[in-house]
Amino acid sequence: MGLVLKLVDHWAPRRFDGGMVADGRVSGGSSTGGVAGIVAELWRYPVKSMLGERCEKVELDRRGVFGDRLWAVQDAGGKLGSGKNTRRFRRIDGLFGFSARSDGTVPVVTFPGGRQVRGDDPQIDEQLQCALLRTDVRLAREAAVSHFDQAPLHFVTDASLAWLTGAVTDAAVDARRLRPNLVIATGQSAGFAEDAWVGRTARIGRSVMVEFTHRTERCAMVNDAQDGLPPSSQVLRAVAEANGLSLGIYATVIRTGLVHLGDEIEMLPSRRSEDR
Repeated sequence: MGLVLKLVDHWAPRRFDGGMVADGRVSGGSSTGGVAGIVAELWRYPVKSMLGERCEKVELDRRGVFGDRLWAVQDAGGKLGSGKNTRRFRRIDGLFGFSARSDGTVPVVTFPGGRQVRGDDPQIDEQLQCALLRTDVRLAREAAVSHFDQAPLHFVTDASLAWLTGAVTDAAVDARRLRPNLVIATGQSAGFAEDAWVGRTARIGRSVMVEFTHRTERCAMVNDAQDGLPPSSQVLRAVAEANGLSLGIYATVIRTGLVHLGDEIEMLPSRRSEDR
């Protein structure tokens, strides 16, 4: 199959007419409800902090996208490989040089250079150690410590991506810099459209329901180079200056099910509108 991201078309802002997505399905999603957008991209990252795979459909369970960040590179102290240092995470340079796709619950890791090794291969740890030039790492499945930064699901809108494209001049911008699970086409002009969704509940497609909990705080990983994207010195600074480091929104799963590309995301009436 080769590198997963070789199959991904470069993201570009969609054209909109009069604030509506061209097919007319988006109405804006006011406090009384309505279609707020359409699922434009779906992503899964089987190994935390490695590049992921673009999907046509995903299953959402209580944990989020099935198989998302189910695995991580772990150091000898039990900390998870990441692009930053925190109580749970340890910065491990070079992880963006790898990509992974899911084969059921097993990740298939593509190493720099294109060689693929399954996560259940007895040699996976040794191969990772050689590639990362570290003897203290192994591939570990999630156990007691969550692999997620703050929440199971991460959404970004086309409006935010359009804003970021205009704000950054030193490198290409697309959704891969932000590592969302769902990219939503809203038909809105450039800006932080998803900020208005905090505290709202939405239906995606026929049955899935999610609750938007809080905005996504960005870290220095958004500046890092990855396959097809050069490093940037501007992305994090632009977001910090314009929106207090926040771009995107986190959510939890209320009702499980399948999500497909093209599914509508419908905001349900807020409690405030119901009380009127």
